Amino acid sequence: MTHATNCSCEENLIQMILGFSEDNPELVIYQTSLMSALLSGVYEGETTIAQLMTRGDFGLGTFNELDGELIAFSQEVYQLRADGSARVALPDQKTPFAVMTWFRPQYRLQIDRTISRQKLHDIIDARIPSDNIFCALRIDGHFRHAHTRTVPRQTPPYRAMTDVLDDQPVFRFNGRHGVLVGFRTPQHMQGINVAGYHEHFITDDRQGGGHLLDYQLEHGVLTFGEIHKLVIDLPKDSAFLNANLHPDNLDAAIRAVEN
Repeated sequence: MTHATNCSCEENLIQMILGFSEDNPELVIYQTSLMSALLSGVYEGETTIAQLMTRGDFGLGTFNELDGELIAFSQEVYQLRADGSARVALPDQKTPFAVMTWFRPQYRLQIDRTISRQKLHDIIDARIPSDNIFCALRIDGHFRHAHTRTVPRQTPPYRAMTDVLDDQPVFRFNGRHGVLVGFRTPQHMQGINVAGYHEHFITDDRQGGGHLLDYQLEHGVLTFGEIHKLVIDLPKDSAFLNANLHPDNLDAAIRAVEN
C-alpha cells in the first residue's frame, strides 16, 4: 500500500468518504440490560450468545461473571479474556450486557497515513454531526499500537464495577493488524449505554484483544453509519430489580471504568 506523503487536514479526508448504501433497511441496535446495571454489579444474565446472534452480526459487551470482553463481527463472536488472549465464544455462554446490530455501514474511508483515535472520531463526528443518534463503526487495518484492558472474572458476592478497576490488566498490541468494533452513543443515553465512543479490538490471528483505551491506526479501512432505533431487553431477576441504577456519580463512574 502506498502511503500519502503529503496528506492534508481531516477536512480533505472527509471528502474521500463515500456513501454506498442510501436505501438501507431500517437499522436497529439491540441491547440486553443497562450499563448502569453492569456498573452496579449485575454480572449475570440469561441471554445466550446464540440468542444475541439472532439480533445482529456486529457488536460488543461482556460475559457472565464479567469474564472478559465480547466482540462480534462478520457473524463471529469472540471472548477477549483477562490474560490478553481471545477465543471463539460458545453458543450457550451468557451475557449480562451486550449491544448488537446488523452492520450495514453507509460510509467508507481508506486511511493511508498514521492517525490517532481522536482524529478518527473527529472524522466520524464531522460526517454524522448530531450527537443525538447512534453510530456503529468498524476499522480493519494495521495499528501502530492498541492499548487495551480486560476486567478479570468475578465471583459472588459481586463488587461494583468501580471497585474492581485496580485488578484490571492492561495490554499493548504494537504493530498489529486487527479489527476494531465500536459504537458512538449519544450523551443523553449515559447509564443506559456508554455515552461517547466504546470500542473493542481483536488481532488478525484472533488470539488477543480487549476493551480499547487508546490506539493509533497506521493504515486501513474505516466503515461507519448512523442508527436511529434502540431496542432494550431488561432483566427480570432480583439482582437487576434491586440494583441502584441511578447513583449520584453515574456519569463519573462510567467514564472511570470505560476510559
